[in-house]
Amino acid sequence: MSPTAICDGCDNAYWQTKHSRCTRCALPLERNPTHPNHNPSLLCHHCIATPPTFDATLTLAHYAAPLDQLVLALKFNAQLTIAAIFAERLASLVQQTYANSMLAWPSLIVPVPLSACRLATRGYNQAWEIARPLAQLLRIPKQATWVRRVIDTPPQAQLSHLQERRRNLRCAFVAAMNARQLASVRGQHIAVVDDVMTSGTTLEAVARILKNAGAARVTNLVALRTP
Repeated sequence: MSPTAICDGCDNAYWQTKHSRCTRCALPLERNPTHPNHNPSLLCHHCIATPPTFDATLTLAHYAAPLDQLVLALKFNAQLTIAAIFAERLASLVQQTYANSMLAWPSLIVPVPLSACRLATRGYNQAWEIARPLAQLLRIPKQATWVRRVIDTPPQAQLSHLQERRRNLRCAFVAAMNARQLASVRGQHIAVVDDVMTSGTTLEAVARILKNAGAARVTNLVALRTP
């Protein structure tokens, strides 16, 4: 029995995926069979054809067994120590990504919000549980209320088609910022935290709110990405 949430064997075996990912949406990029180590583009064909509103996505690994069980335990069984594990690894990934980058570090961290009804039922927002320690590790300000979910939509996981997911989130999020808060977002690089990214429609909707509020760049920081 391991004294930690993740035993050493799983820790070494499952986190470091060897996939080259699209820098915008974090989907695995197809490898060139002739030159498997050469990737001429950092964007997937989806992001080239229809660029999303957000600018980048960083993720730790695929949403697949056994790591998916960590998300389920965090989300539905209140295993909040798992949020700290995700935060530590995301902080390390952010530091590695921006250490040699010309891009500015994020200046503010916000979680994907839950509706008031779902927050009351669950008792916590798993995205905020990741965002709080992540912001502390990176020494970046955090705000949980500047983007608000005002419509309690059906869970995205219940919808199989992309258009259904987009319609489901139409008008679901609003900006809840006063003039001073809007000024602190305008022209800034905002990081949006969530536990899982599947189709990207939720993060797209949040990014649109932030861009409409004046954010210059939006980067998603997600624990796991559905491949």
